[in-house]
Amino acid sequence: MIAGLAKDVPPLHSIGGGVVAVWPKVKRQSTKRCSSWRKRQSTTLPVSALLHSSQNGALLAPACIGLLVGTRKQPAKCRKHRVLCRAQKDQGKSGDDSVYKDTVLLPATDFSQRANAKKREPELQDFWNEKKIYEQLQEMEHPNGSFTLHDGPPYANGSLHMGHALNKILKDIINKFKAATGHEIKFIPGWDCHGLPIELKVLQSLKSKDKKGLTPLKLRQQAAKFAQETVKEQRASFQRYGVWGDFESPYLTLLPKYEAAQLRIFEEMVRGGHIYRGRKPVYWSPSTRTALAEAELEYPEDHVSPSIYAAFKCTQLPDGFSGFENLELAVWTTTPWTIPANRAVAVNPELTYSIVKAVWTESERTPRHLVVASGLVERLQDLLKATLTVEKECAGGELEGIKYEHPITGVETPLVMGGDYITTESGTGLVHTAPGHGADDYLVGQKYGLEVAAPVDNAGNFTEEVGLESLVGANVLKDANSKVTDLLEEKNLLLLRKPYSHKYPYDWRSKKPVITRATPQWFASIDGLRSSVLKAMDEVQFIPESYANRMRPMVEGRSDWCISRQRSWGVPIPAFYRKDTGEPLLNTDVISHVREIIEERGSNAWFELSIAELLPEQYRDSADEYERGTDTMDVWFDSGSSWAYVEGELGSPVDLYLEGQDQHRGWFQSSLITSVAVNGRAPYKSVMTHGFCVDENGRKMSKSIGNVIDPRTIIEGGKNQKLEPARGADVLRFWVASVGFASDVSISLGILKSTEENVRRLRNRARFILGNIHDFDVATEGIPYEDLPVIDQCIIRRAENVFDQMKEAYDAYSFSVATKLLDRFTSVDLSSLYLDLAKDRLYTSGKTSHSRRSCQTVLRWILVNMTKAIAPVLCHLAEDIWQFLPPGEKEESVFLAGWCKPFPKSGEVGARVQDMDNILQLRDPVNQALERARGNKMIGSPLDAQVKIMVKSDSDLYNALEQMAKVEHQSVDGLNWLLSVSQAHYEAVDALPELPNESDESASSEDKDLGVVVIVARAAGTKCERCWVHTTNVGDCKEHPTICLRCADVVQEMGVPSPLETVDSA
Repeated sequence: MIAGLAKDVPPLHSIGGGVVAVWPKVKRQSTKRCSSWRKRQSTTLPVSALLHSSQNGALLAPACIGLLVGTRKQPAKCRKHRVLCRAQKDQGKSGDDSVYKDTVLLPATDFSQRANAKKREPELQDFWNEKKIYEQLQEMEHPNGSFTLHDGPPYANGSLHMGHALNKILKDIINKFKAATGHEIKFIPGWDCHGLPIELKVLQSLKSKDKKGLTPLKLRQQAAKFAQETVKEQRASFQRYGVWGDFESPYLTLLPKYEAAQLRIFEEMVRGGHIYRGRKPVYWSPSTRTALAEAELEYPEDHVSPSIYAAFKCTQLPDGFSGFENLELAVWTTTPWTIPANRAVAVNPELTYSIVKAVWTESERTPRHLVVASGLVERLQDLLKATLTVEKECAGGELEGIKYEHPITGVETPLVMGGDYITTESGTGLVHTAPGHGADDYLVGQKYGLEVAAPVDNAGNFTEEVGLESLVGANVLKDANSKVTDLLEEKNLLLLRKPYSHKYPYDWRSKKPVITRATPQWFASIDGLRSSVLKAMDEVQFIPESYANRMRPMVEGRSDWCISRQRSWGVPIPAFYRKDTGEPLLNTDVISHVREIIEERGSNAWFELSIAELLPEQYRDSADEYERGTDTMDVWFDSGSSWAYVEGELGSPVDLYLEGQDQHRGWFQSSLITSVAVNGRAPYKSVMTHGFCVDENGRKMSKSIGNVIDPRTIIEGGKNQKLEPARGADVLRFWVASVGFASDVSISLGILKSTEENVRRLRNRARFILGNIHDFDVATEGIPYEDLPVIDQCIIRRAENVFDQMKEAYDAYSFSVATKLLDRFTSVDLSSLYLDLAKDRLYTSGKTSHSRRSCQTVLRWILVNMTKAIAPVLCHLAEDIWQFLPPGEKEESVFLAGWCKPFPKSGEVGARVQDMDNILQLRDPVNQALERARGNKMIGSPLDAQVKIMVKSDSDLYNALEQMAKVEHQSVDGLNWLLSVSQAHYEAVDALPELPNESDESASSEDKDLGVVVIVARAAGTKCERCWVHTTNVGDCKEHPTICLRCADVVQEMGVPSPLETVDSA
């Protein structure tokens, strides 16, 4: 019995740490009250709150604190009464005026609630630079060896965009994680500094007068200056993203040593017989007047070509075609301008062809006999709006021997056998063949010895070789198509004009269409390397795995690589040409000599020195007979040589290449070809690919659409800071980590706002923990695992599992999985569960009590490891947290502290931890019942409630409850504390009862899967002024009559004077 209660008070029953007195049924008692009490009839703090008996429903009338059941009246100015009145008044406020406000141990930390990233992140970066954290990582022990990620070089031709940010941040996340897990990392950032993009930027920046007299050497000097200035700008941006690397010693493709390494590869490929000069059709850009590689093209969907269907008159027929003297070959082309260069019509020998009679019934057109593929007869009938009657069928091979009159020149021209590129998917099944303007056409032409005609100059204009004066000067992308088509119509050879919408190659720099044109160029032979390249690919891991199937067909179907460009800004191809014959001089002796000069003086030496100085000694006597070449190397050969430059520091092959998905036909492939040609293997062990950045509607970012998001604006904010606030680099980094980057990734202001909110929540949870461990020294006050309450051991197990799963996700480059694991743990297990339960013992327990120190031990361990786990992604937030940790960690930076470590001596998962997991499942049905009670206005907060759990006696949950009732730390592991209510008890049942009807006095819920019914009633006892838990022992401590005995012990230990003394002094 509680001291001071009358003898007729019934026995007290313990329920989950609280007490309930159960009276038999009685009438409501009449209690005399003072005037002060009557004025406060609406108070929520009677001495013994409405108590509800589960046995008989008896109700005890409220009585004033200090009054016993009966009629004895306290003096009006009783000291205790005045204290109680003050307590009632205080509880109607926020608590700031409570006499115990200073006894609650609230969080205290200088760690800012706001990130203030625009100011704080640069401060942290200065700290890293000052302490040389990246350099220290190189000097540490590396138990797991080295990890090498080779950086693909971006073009140094402008400011960074979201694609750059996505790429470099992904690389940095990987490097930081690998460093944390015991790997040596060395990241050498690179830049592609040659090529047309930079040359065009320079030309656009020059005034008209400056362009006059602009020599190749002067242009190169301007281009080098522009590239170096851009590198400086981009480098600062990458570093602002929080990216680490050897930014003071990057690799630049314009460095003399880099150019020499590139020429060494070229020399080895010449030695291996892989380089040759030939006249072959290549992609040619009339707008920029240079040859282009496949990787320099883009294919917009909305290009419309002026396609035509034409008829070429046969002049010679093979046996078996008698009776068809006026036979014509029906052809289709989307490039009428190539017809002057026609040298054959090709058919597929495996297809079936028909001779059809075409009759136009609704026009004056005369009937004609045409050869078409049998599978296209019906389609052509609809297109030509004519009746096509099949008069003969034959195999394609039977057409061999047909000759026809060239539609422009009138020269007799052959029909030849083509390949499987001729199908019945479109056209007529007969292909107009111009070997100078198509790759397939060229190969057929080589087979039949056809002329490689290409009567087009660098600007795309017809030359005199076109064969017809009226066509000379016509531009193939402008008026040539219509002129050729009109000419065919005049000769009655035109069957149909039809605009054709399809993908067509465009120059990715000028955004203008390109053509296919045969010109003298330098090529790398792919045929001689193809099998070796494909074999090397088999040894490479592709991430995602499906992308292996994307790159392989590209290599299988790739034609020879045109490596020469007609530009000034690049690494010169060290070839000389005889003035009299044009015969090239290019061998390993010449290349080796020029390479040595360039390694010492840079590639400008090619333009500065005389030919005699550039030639090896054995050729100098005939220097006057040669002129130097003006071609430079394809920039993909530049970047594809980067492995050779970094090989000395990174080794070869490196562990990983990581770029956008377009690099399967770009850098991944050029690097693979050069490495296989020189070393016989791939330069990488793994290739990982990310998608492109698009808006929330999946559209490519475009200034015309207005959906471009600048990474600099994300970090520093825009002109309107309200609409575009400075979110900091960590928000950008968290977005990168949280998206599924294997495919295209969406970004928008809404997505960024949501991402920022996720980062803010992480920051605030860390701040809460920091505030609650500010007075804790883990070295002297930490609690060992075996002495921790079971709930603490349970959250440790969950955290360890999450950190292990995050490591697996990081290892698999599944960063979005890692961030989701972290978010779920911090939101559900940490914030909604553990931190919610921890507040009571952190705030109201004794400062050095076991319950508080055990919680601080766990919180500190979780925060330290959580900080390590987020560091690869949220590098600034992690470092910020680390700098505010109380003493206990010897490392000056989180990045020197390694990866997450298990809690010391945590060992195997104990049976009680498993029991705790079972019991915590009760929180969902209990919270449902509490929410209903709150909705019925029966309670205000969960601490106003008591809970009864009816659980099936044969369930694991009942056994867990029985075991947990026996554990040592009931002040933490007690059922009422785990459910966040003032009292709780459970009752075993054979079968679950029906849910009782809802009322003002109770609320309920059930969980059939768990096998429980939950009943909520108002808590018994009185609300403690300090901890707000309802208990019947409030008032048992005479010195502190408004608080529970638990709180009274704490405040007495703290030396807090009795409020009764305060009243006396007042």
